[in-house]
Amino acid sequence: MRAADLIVHSLKAHGISRSYLALLDALHGSGIDIIVCRHEGGAGFMACAEAKLTGKPAVVMVSRGPGATNVSIAVHMAEQDALPLLVLIGQVSREERTRDVFQEMDYGQFFGGLCKGVYEVNEGSKLHELMPRALRLAGEGVAGPVAIALPEDMLSDDVGELPAIAPYPLPVPHPAPQQLTALQSLIEAADRPLIIAGALFRPQKAAAALARFALAHRIPVAVSWKSQDVFDNASSLYAGHFGPGAAREHKALLAKSDLIIAVGTRLGDFASLGYTLPTAPVPPQKLVHIYPDQRPIGKVIRPDLAMVADPVATLEALAAKTHIVSAARDEWLSDIQNYMKKYQVFNSCNPDDGVDFGTVVMALAKAAPQNSVITTDAGNISTWVHRHWLMSPDNLLIGGVVGAMGLGVPAAVAASIIAPQRMALCFVGDGGVLMTGQELATAMAYGATPKIVISDNGNYGTIRLHQEREYPGRVSGTRLSSPDFAAWARSFGADAHTIALGDDVDSVVRAFLSSTRAAVLHVKSSLRALSSNVVLK
Repeated sequence: MRAADLIVHSLKAHGISRSYLALLDALHGSGIDIIVCRHEGGAGFMACAEAKLTGKPAVVMVSRGPGATNVSIAVHMAEQDALPLLVLIGQVSREERTRDVFQEMDYGQFFGGLCKGVYEVNEGSKLHELMPRALRLAGEGVAGPVAIALPEDMLSDDVGELPAIAPYPLPVPHPAPQQLTALQSLIEAADRPLIIAGALFRPQKAAAALARFALAHRIPVAVSWKSQDVFDNASSLYAGHFGPGAAREHKALLAKSDLIIAVGTRLGDFASLGYTLPTAPVPPQKLVHIYPDQRPIGKVIRPDLAMVADPVATLEALAAKTHIVSAARDEWLSDIQNYMKKYQVFNSCNPDDGVDFGTVVMALAKAAPQNSVITTDAGNISTWVHRHWLMSPDNLLIGGVVGAMGLGVPAAVAASIIAPQRMALCFVGDGGVLMTGQELATAMAYGATPKIVISDNGNYGTIRLHQEREYPGRVSGTRLSSPDFAAWARSFGADAHTIALGDDVDSVVRAFLSSTRAAVLHVKSSLRALSSNVVLK
């Protein structure tokens, strides 16, 4: 057995069923699907999407030097979004190390600040121990990326007949009984409690536990950025999402809370509205922070109750303990419900310079399957989705907290490959689609059928928004010139549709969604209607 074969045996033992790019010869005939992508950044984004879809470590394999630097955008995303990712990287031969030869890199230096671990394997037999350790490290605590550098000659080492090691079980920290009692007491004493729920509730079983707990105690639930799918957005207990561009009225309302239960979130800048809700370093409300790793707890914001515990187990333990709701709690719930009903309603500004992208989002929300996988690229294009698409745990939302442009298309391709029975629907701007849109070729090669919606307003919209706010009338470096995206899509062999000002949006959307192949919807969007809550004069 070669070292390369040992890697493949270890991946199979850990349930890895596909990889993006290849260890090629050792993977041949292994039963692991090789998804050959068109750019290492796209390959990395696909692996990140798989990690979000499955909750398990995903694998991306890249060549040395330029391949490693290209995939670094996805490694950064995995670190910021807490995604279990294993990055296998080529390295020069052991004999050539430290000679500054062709494409040689020090991966410990390059990835050291992003990865939970960076290893270089100089003895093939060490892979027997390292592979399961790396996969465990990627998934435990705050999940994240782990990188392994593989010298090219090491992969041919004879390692004998070492058996693959089965997956190491991940520890599940359970809450202490006295902490549960303390949390129950805080809930009973609160008139205006608020839950801030994070991405750890993404599996449907976890989302169900969150819903049962919130309903039992009648506590409104706000969700962290890009996690709208963990709680039913049509519920009377839904309190909206936290993230950039939060409405002032929304923030002012939720700031009236007297107890915040942050659960399943690291409570970073987006999940705390820039460390203002709850306020750093000591919030005016009582704060409970529940996370299965102690490192994020109290790092910036001091909690009154810190629980290093599994979020699902914690909420399940208290879901059966119902609470008699006070009149003050009823009024609090009513205020939030009334605000959300108004906030979620879409009203077009009826722009005359292009299609209001919100009208397209609303038409898609009405016509798409209820269990759609929704992928969002960075930028203002996602604001209508986050505000007006009433998601539920039947959906799966794949968006990057890191805010990297280029995620949308690769994520939709990966979702379509992994879950072909569900519609993968991507929202991307004219800027992001030309960063990784070539992965449409990967979709066509593997029979994937993503539906890609491109908002084309001829601008880097988010930068333009800040530019208009800070330097009105001084537009610089944000205008774009793009191809005819319908013709571009057809050149790959995909179906294509276009919506321009005055077109029947509903009929075009229905035709687009009915395609049995990969399809692109080119929306000639308004620049004036720049986001769901910003209209340029």
